[in-house]
Amino acid sequence: MLEIMLLGINHKTAAVALRECVAFTDDETQATLKKLSDTQSINELIIISTCNRLEFLFTTDNSDLALDIIKNHIAILKQPPETEFEKSLYIHKTNEAVRHIFRVASSLDSMMVGEPQILGQIKKAYHIATNNNSSGVILNRLLHRTFFVAKRVRTETGIGDSAVSISYAAIELGRKIFGTLEDKKVLLIGAGEMAELAVEHLIRNRVSNIFVANRTFERGAQLAKKYKGLAIRFEEISSYLKTADIVISSTGSPGYVVNKKQVKSLMRKRRNRPLFFIDIAVPRDIDPAINHLANTYVYDIDDLTGVIDENLKDRTKKAVKGERIIDEAVIRFHQWHESLKVVPTIIALRKKMDEIAEAELKKTLHSLGHLSKDDARAIQRMTQALLSKIMHDPTRYLKSEGCFGDKSLYLDITRKLFNLDS
Repeated sequence: MLEIMLLGINHKTAAVALRECVAFTDDETQATLKKLSDTQSINELIIISTCNRLEFLFTTDNSDLALDIIKNHIAILKQPPETEFEKSLYIHKTNEAVRHIFRVASSLDSMMVGEPQILGQIKKAYHIATNNNSSGVILNRLLHRTFFVAKRVRTETGIGDSAVSISYAAIELGRKIFGTLEDKKVLLIGAGEMAELAVEHLIRNRVSNIFVANRTFERGAQLAKKYKGLAIRFEEISSYLKTADIVISSTGSPGYVVNKKQVKSLMRKRRNRPLFFIDIAVPRDIDPAINHLANTYVYDIDDLTGVIDENLKDRTKKAVKGERIIDEAVIRFHQWHESLKVVPTIIALRKKMDEIAEAELKKTLHSLGHLSKDDARAIQRMTQALLSKIMHDPTRYLKSEGCFGDKSLYLDITRKLFNLDS
């Protein structure tokens, strides 16, 4: 029986510096899926890599070996600080692994409880896994249940009713810094989902100008046009840093998009007007050394924790109901997973019954050579109907929760009673 396991690192166990060190790109995810899915100890695998977590959800028949393979792969590919990396890892098995993925998708394990982005990120991770044929019967079933549970939690608890997200927290931070965002000029670096959410909040706060810089100019232009901003090219970022009040960055760049030298050279032209950077990217886009310059301030994703905490009180209350929904879902999934143990025994029992019936039917029909074809078919139908009725109660019992305690005991007795292993 394959065991469901999860190995991960997230915002609760590791600081942003370590998380950005181990974050996987889409290309790295695909390469890892192909490589690790070929190992004997890992049967199915899905990799979830976001700003706040890196998680490997997999099935295995050798958990110790599978865990070593995954940890060694991360260590070789990403070369994180060994001691810090090991201390930050968490491992969940069977029901706890299922509970964890349900909680993550329902945003109960997020930095911002109730934020909607994580479900889309898990769907993307599942899509990549299915495209690479690394997800099979068990994880397919688990992920489909995960999406259903997440939708139910959101619908029945109202946990996502208020506009709270990492992007929202970033805007809240900007508002606290300035008192009001009216008439402020904002430069957005990156035009992804985080940036779009930020724009929506900025408009509600009546900023004067929004500039959008994206590596793919067309995407930046689409976002700017949608919200009546101005799209600029990546090469123009330095020029617009001269006039911006707030810079919000959320690209997928592997290195710094804005560095200390770049900012230092323009602060005199700004006449030392304060410049605030809010970096919600992992890996980070903004060089943290910029903080050492006069009148410049850099806040990264971990600095948003204080803002986030203030928005969580109501959602924490709603999360209690969400946890109950998840508890119920874990029990149901466990029942399905346990039922997989039964299938080989039921198949073997049915096969043996079919073989016995077929042999006896041949003897009977041979001795009754005078029967017409219609009569022979009627006897065959009767034989199959008898088999189905004989198998009905044992099959139902083995599949149901009628097997109290260790179900493997009942399976073992069944196999011995009918001599299925001979």
